[in-house]
Amino acid sequence: MNTTFENKEVYFDNSATTRCSEGVAEIVRQTFLKDYGNPSSLHVKGMEAEQYIRQARERIARTLKVNEKELIFTSGGTEADNLAIIGAAMANRRAGNHLITTRIEHPAVSAPMHFLEEQGFTVTWLDVDKEGQISLKQLQEAVTEETILVSIMYVNNEMGAVEPIAEAARIIKEKNPNTLFHVDAIQAYGKFQIYPKKMGIDMLSVSGHKIHGPKGVGFLYVKERTKLKPILFGGGHQRGMRSGTENVPGIAGLGQAAMEAYENLEQKRQYLYGLREAFVRGLADAEWAHVNGKELYEGTGSEEVNAWALGSGEQAMSMAPHIVSVSFDKVRSEVLLHALEERSIYVSAGSACSSNKPAVSETLKSIGLKKEYLDTTIRFSFSAYNTPEEVEYCIQTLKELVPQLMRFTRY
Repeated sequence: MNTTFENKEVYFDNSATTRCSEGVAEIVRQTFLKDYGNPSSLHVKGMEAEQYIRQARERIARTLKVNEKELIFTSGGTEADNLAIIGAAMANRRAGNHLITTRIEHPAVSAPMHFLEEQGFTVTWLDVDKEGQISLKQLQEAVTEETILVSIMYVNNEMGAVEPIAEAARIIKEKNPNTLFHVDAIQAYGKFQIYPKKMGIDMLSVSGHKIHGPKGVGFLYVKERTKLKPILFGGGHQRGMRSGTENVPGIAGLGQAAMEAYENLEQKRQYLYGLREAFVRGLADAEWAHVNGKELYEGTGSEEVNAWALGSGEQAMSMAPHIVSVSFDKVRSEVLLHALEERSIYVSAGSACSSNKPAVSETLKSIGLKKEYLDTTIRFSFSAYNTPEEVEYCIQTLKELVPQLMRFTRY
């Protein structure tokens, strides 16, 4: 075992959650212990708390180039997705009852879509190719006069596929200008320059704990004049769109995290692409490891990937900088996950499981992954806190563990 990493954690599960930055931890601490007033109160303590919310709005709006009033703070990405999808569907039902999404969405999108199907809406589920990309032709054919909402994720959370968001928006608006376009950007915000107004996005969901911010907070961008019904009712906070006393520590931390995420963004992205490429190249000679999705080729980088998402790049560059999905021969993901855990390497299984009933990933099924790989897939996801040395240690550990597990694990 590499003694350099004894008693040290190697955290490669940053798509699940991230470590808070020092700046975020400090501002959250400040709002818990000193500036703890209710932002709706009229006294000085309330005004101090309200100032944190205003500052967060300013910081986030600046990253997206949107109006501060177009942001609704939520309890996280799940609530933001639910508010966008259910709120838009219910508010625009008189205009039609047809919705469109993809087969690789996070449950925070797919579950509300299934709920709306039960309420009488019709949902078209777009297919993806083996690299996780939607078909723009299928999207164009799916949009009709009855289509009131399309929801497509920016970056897939399991394999890192980047969808052609701006091109999708153009197709949607040309076919039906009244159709709303929602984007789940929970794995993309802080990794890409996202300008909703330029890209044709009406609603955009973001979660704080994916960008080194606090858990339990997120936001939904809603373009001005977009018809949306609230899904939470109460005291009329946030202009009646999201009642409930604002989570000042979370919102303050989210604003700080957003600001930090977009400082030196290109440098951070290139660093992540470097980690990703080193990881993939390190496994290139391992016949028992199979990387899912498109590869990053020498001489290309994050600028090309961002251009693809913005509608002007090559299709060959369509993977996010921080996610690698790998399927292994004859070793179940849960077994390998715990074997890596024993070496202080923390990753995620490629398919979601509950405590009692395993569930095969819809994403892996949708890309046509071979049946034998559906429960042998691991997701490795990086952050700027990771190092090349950690990548090397993980590769060495995999090359030691996987052949052993292939021999001794019953499959």
